[in-house]
Amino acid sequence: MANTDLQKRQLCVAQSEWRGHVTMPKGGRPRYVPLTRRLADALHGARHLRSQRVLCDRDGRSVTQKVVQVAARRAARRANMPPGIHILRHTFCSHLAMRGAPARAIQELAGHQDLSTTQRYMHLSPAARDAAIRLLETGTDKAVMAVEK
Repeated sequence: MANTDLQKRQLCVAQSEWRGHVTMPKGGRPRYVPLTRRLADALHGARHLRSQRVLCDRDGRSVTQKVVQVAARRAARRANMPPGIHILRHTFCSHLAMRGAPARAIQELAGHQDLSTTQRYMHLSPAARDAAIRLLETGTDKAVMAVEK
């Protein structure tokens, strides 16, 4: 479960709820996750007066795991993506990596204890790999021209 501070654009993951059991999060301590403006705006738009929770049923109760899974499957089908919630973690880490975010920042945002875990989540597109190798070409061209002069 998380507390959202839409003004600060921040999510605090302080508890984990699984099948009706509330415990500490996986890492054993609360963690704070920044939200993009776009996500904060979307959550603000979804805010309602039925519950403290952003996601709830019409009566203000927590949504069940089944409800989340069905909604995620439906969204994945519409987006032509493989089904499953966990793929979103891979997508999150991969998009950050492809946009040049430092691995350590991705690690913290994903909440991983070890960088090796984060590296298993980061998958680069062929275009991102091509762009990376072009970084060497750009620098090399300038260096070669400077040596030739």
